Amino acid sequence: MKKTLLFVLTGLCLCVWALPGLAEKAPQKIIDLANSKLLALGTDPVIVTAVKAANSKGQTLDAIKAMDRKWRDTAGIADYMKAIMESDCGKHLRRIQHDAPYYAEIFVMDNQGANVAMTDKTSDYWQGDEAKFKKSFNNGQGAVFVDEVEFDDSTQAYLVQVSVPVKDNGSVIGAITFGVDIDKVK
Repeated sequence: MKKTLLFVLTGLCLCVWALPGLAEKAPQKIIDLANSKLLALGTDPVIVTAVKAANSKGQTLDAIKAMDRKWRDTAGIADYMKAIMESDCGKHLRRIQHDAPYYAEIFVMDNQGANVAMTDKTSDYWQGDEAKFKKSFNNGQGAVFVDEVEFDDSTQAYLVQVSVPVKDNGSVIGAITFGVDIDKVK
């Protein structure tokens, strides 16, 4: 009896230990959406204008990281966060979000991965150290990046982050990430 119980408990522990490594790849309908509609939004004039304006400010990486620390330490939505959400580009992103039921969130980043505009507060200000930015900005070369599907507790839905480059006349100047509810994509 003790050996059977020990065997069962060991098996359960191995299953629980292995679960985090079992990430689900995005379905083909998400990859198709990423390479068509979402990629095209990377050249949207309102988004391009906002990213160009952010890039022209010439923020240092140290200043971006300082804002990132402040951002992560701030509960709720501070005025400086609200300004990003209520900018022309932020309002434009909300209209895009409203037009399709599968957008859980949308945020735009400059050429260093700092937030430019967003529909909802992100967990941090600087995305430059994360795969969503690194792979879509791709050292200025640009690429479509479709992350793995994850269950999102706040929305109680399976979401995938899709990131595409923001391009101005063919030059990659930033990136945009879409949180997509995979069950709402037809």
